[in-house]
Amino acid sequence: MPDPTVIDHPQRKSSYDLVLATFVGMLLISNIGATKLIAFGPDWQVGGVQLLPLITDGGAILFPLTYILGDVLAEVYGLRRANRAIITGFVLAALMSLTFLAVDAAPPAADWPNQDAWHAVLGFVPRIVVASLLGYLAGQLINALVLVRIKQRWGERRLWVRLISSTLIGEFADTLVFCLIAFGPLGNVLGGDSISWPALINYIVVGWLYKVGVEVLFLPVTYRVIAVIKRREATGQA
Repeated sequence: MPDPTVIDHPQRKSSYDLVLATFVGMLLISNIGATKLIAFGPDWQVGGVQLLPLITDGGAILFPLTYILGDVLAEVYGLRRANRAIITGFVLAALMSLTFLAVDAAPPAADWPNQDAWHAVLGFVPRIVVASLLGYLAGQLINALVLVRIKQRWGERRLWVRLISSTLIGEFADTLVFCLIAFGPLGNVLGGDSISWPALINYIVVGWLYKVGVEVLFLPVTYRVIAVIKRREATGQA
């Protein structure tokens, strides 16, 4: 049964394609940025727990914004079209990884001296690719599902509750899956080395809290974007 709270007028001009393209673009940029680990602060441990430095990756700069757009997709267009965007992003991210693999394997030109630099940054690292793809897929699908289910229960009321609740659960699933595969014990299966448990826990907690914090900080912006897109969808403006 169609969700009566979802705006979906296929006969009118829609902003869906623009939102989808922006969502996928941010995802691909973030995946490249995630190849670099970033640490903030001095070395500080308390009771064997690594409190500093704060450890995250370059993807954290832009990736939280994909959850804001994921919220917009689920809130305005419903679960089916949100999942379509999520799967599209997954397929294109996988294609990007395979393209980097092919480029890395191709012989460099004799006068091009940057093969080692290319391989170090964009070379095919199976555990990072698998971690990124599976973390993204789990997090975004859960995020969209939670938001839509809360909306079906409460209707248009309490938008902030479904935005924050979906982000708390979705971002935790994303961060946990990524970290356990990319830098945790699950990565050993794919030939990677795991970091220490204190550092891993630090990485998971800091990454999750940071992403949720960005969502909360941008909540007024998310409200505004959702309102504008709903109004445009209702009037048929692209």
